[in-house]
Amino acid sequence: MMRGPSNWALAVRKPNGEIAEVNRPIQSVMARHWIFRLPIVRGVIALGESLAIGFRALAISANYAAQEEGEDGEVETELSRGALIFAFAIAIGFALMLFKVTPALITSWLPIDTTGWFVIVEGLIRVTLFVGYLLIISLLPDLRRVFEYHAAEHKVINAYEAGEELVPERVQRFSLIHPRCGTAFLHWVMVIAIFVFALLGRTSLPWLVASRILLLPLIAGLAYELIRFAGKHTGNRVLMTLLAPGLWLQRLTTRQPTLDQLEVSIRALKEVLQVEGRGPTEPRVEVMA
Repeated sequence: MMRGPSNWALAVRKPNGEIAEVNRPIQSVMARHWIFRLPIVRGVIALGESLAIGFRALAISANYAAQEEGEDGEVETELSRGALIFAFAIAIGFALMLFKVTPALITSWLPIDTTGWFVIVEGLIRVTLFVGYLLIISLLPDLRRVFEYHAAEHKVINAYEAGEELVPERVQRFSLIHPRCGTAFLHWVMVIAIFVFALLGRTSLPWLVASRILLLPLIAGLAYELIRFAGKHTGNRVLMTLLAPGLWLQRLTTRQPTLDQLEVSIRALKEVLQVEGRGPTEPRVEVMA
């Protein structure tokens, strides 16, 4: 799946070997009022929209895999609004409980008196849980294939931004790491959380749990601004050094893709460039996977 400024596109290899392409417009609330485009606020909006698009893309790809097609070859069904909200709530709820509430609860049970050590230990537990979770799911064959497609998306975007010809053999030479990746975003959510929670100090257990949930939009917005800035300054060595831990973490969510997988990602990129009114050789448009 590739996302441009105004549209997103999906390419799926069907069971018969053909590649199907789907594109949809992005009807962002940020286009409706300037307040939604303010720094930090736009990060929260972008995160929510990205999750919604991701769920829709997964539903479409699942339908193609099951050969649920109409006569015109288009996918018959997508997630309904209610199903999308339900899936969104379950995913967010699970992430909050595992990566936000659980580290805070574990740390509160430890004999730690100072605020500084409390937020540091809590942050270390949070990162450990996150890395452990990624390591465990990477052992699943289906998830490993997802990580291969994840790397294929990165390679294609890196090749496009370098002005390279978009053919699998050439794209394969590029890095499977990209600074605008969601994995790097999650890493910086955890790092920034340490500094934000340090300002609160150690509080009562109810407020401790509530603060980890209520302050997530602020932390996500700050992380978005950092990743957005990094994506526009990839040539800055100092900045890239600071962001290195987040980039290293992508090694857990990417695997070397095959040429067939790169072909699918190339088709998705070309599709989104076409609906954005750009060609592969025209001036660059920012694309995210």
